[in-house]
Amino acid sequence: MPERNYVQVKYDSVQAYARVGGALYLTIIIIGLLGEAVIRNSLVVAGDAAVTAQRILESELLWRLGVAGQLVLLICAVALTFIWYVLLRPVNRNITLLAVFFALISLAVESVSALHLQAVLTPLSNVALKVADPQQLHALAYLSVVSHSQAFGVALIFFGVECLIVGYLIRKSGYFPKLIGTMMQIAGLCYLINSFSLVLYPPLAMLPLASDQRR
Repeated sequence: MPERNYVQVKYDSVQAYARVGGALYLTIIIIGLLGEAVIRNSLVVAGDAAVTAQRILESELLWRLGVAGQLVLLICAVALTFIWYVLLRPVNRNITLLAVFFALISLAVESVSALHLQAVLTPLSNVALKVADPQQLHALAYLSVVSHSQAFGVALIFFGVECLIVGYLIRKSGYFPKLIGTMMQIAGLCYLINSFSLVLYPPLAMLPLASDQRR
């Protein structure tokens, strides 16, 4: 294959990966916003387990759609991590692999947070548990909501480090605008500050939606 044609094919391949990555990023953002603003923000009442349980039971399908959406988001995020590796590997393969490792740990912890969202329905819809005190069941369901928020906060610590690394690679690439890399590093720093604030000041963790926004 002539060198010019080879370069063109390689350029087209990179462009294709970049387009798919952009589509995945947009999908992740939309699902994340819908999950927070439309579902959790409308159904979860901070500090009120009984009202939260009532709202979730009245909109159980909506809650389940939110859980399913979170799983789709995770699938898209895994694919996006691969695309970041393909696009940034030429800059520095070892540092790109480091970013991938942080991304996969973040996604693993975020998967646990999704399980907590699913677990919210167990004490509310399980017939075998109906003999228990409703207040206890509501408390268990609300505890799962809070556990989701806390696990998500931990996931964002690893994601924040990933953003710092990816931002660095973007700035060094020469084929991505440096401004994008700088903005990603600022975002990563904000994620780290937010998540460590939840750890160092526990009352913040009582707000289930305080840190429920990724990417």
